Amino acid sequence: MTSEVPTRAYRRLSVEERRSQLLDAALSLFAARAPEDVSLDDVAEAAGVSRPLVYRYFPGGKQQLYEAALRSAAEELEHCFAEPPEGPLTQRLSNALDRYLAFVDEHDAGFSALLQGGSVVETSRTTAIVDGVRRAAAEHILVHLEVEEPAPRLRMTVRMWITAVEAASLIWLDEEKEPPLDELRDWLVEQFVACLVATAGRDAQAAGAVRAALAMEPADGPMGTFARAVLPVVSDAAHLL
Repeated sequence: MTSEVPTRAYRRLSVEERRSQLLDAALSLFAARAPEDVSLDDVAEAAGVSRPLVYRYFPGGKQQLYEAALRSAAEELEHCFAEPPEGPLTQRLSNALDRYLAFVDEHDAGFSALLQGGSVVETSRTTAIVDGVRRAAAEHILVHLEVEEPAPRLRMTVRMWITAVEAASLIWLDEEKEPPLDELRDWLVEQFVACLVATAGRDAQAAGAVRAALAMEPADGPMGTFARAVLPVVSDAAHLL
C-alpha cells in the first residue's frame, strides 16, 4: 500500500495581488537601503519571482517601481492623520502621531530615502508625491481645528509643524531612536500647541481655534501637564507684562 504525499495547493495571484506583492518587496528593500542601491534583481529575489515578471508589471523599470512604492508609502502616511473628530485635539494628534511614528520606526533608515528625496531617482513626480503627503496631513489637522476657510497664517502654522514632525523624525532616527517614541509624540503635540499659541498672538482666527481647542482639554490631560510645566518658567518673566 502506497501513501500519497500531500501536495501544496497553488493559487495563482491576481494582477492586483501580484502588484501588491512586488510593491511590498520593493518597500521592504527601500526601507533598508537607498533606492539607488536597490536593483530589480533585488526586488525579484525578495518577492520570489523572476526579473521578467517584475518588468511585466513595471515596464518603466526601477523608476516606475520606485514611484509606485513611494505612492504606496504616501497613501499609508496620509491615512495616519485621518482621525475621527472626537475628543480633545491633543488626543487626536497623539493618535495620528502614534501611527506616523510607527511607520517611521518600521521603515527605519529608509524613511529618508522613501519620503525625503536626496536620491538619484528623485524627480518632479516623486517630489509632488511627498508634498502631497504634507498637504494632506495639514488638511486633516485644519479640519480638526474646525476653522472654515483658514487664513494664510493658520495654514502656514500647521504646515510648519508638519515640516517639524518630519525633521524630528529624521533626527530621531539619527539619534538612535532617542527619546522613546511616547516622549517624542508628546513633545511634538506640545510643539503644535506652542506654535498655535504663538500664531494666536497675531491672528484672531488662530486665537479662536486655540480657545475652542483648550476648552475641550481636561485638566489631567496632556495640556494640563504641559501648562503646569511651562507656567512656572514664563512666570519669571512677569516684568514683561
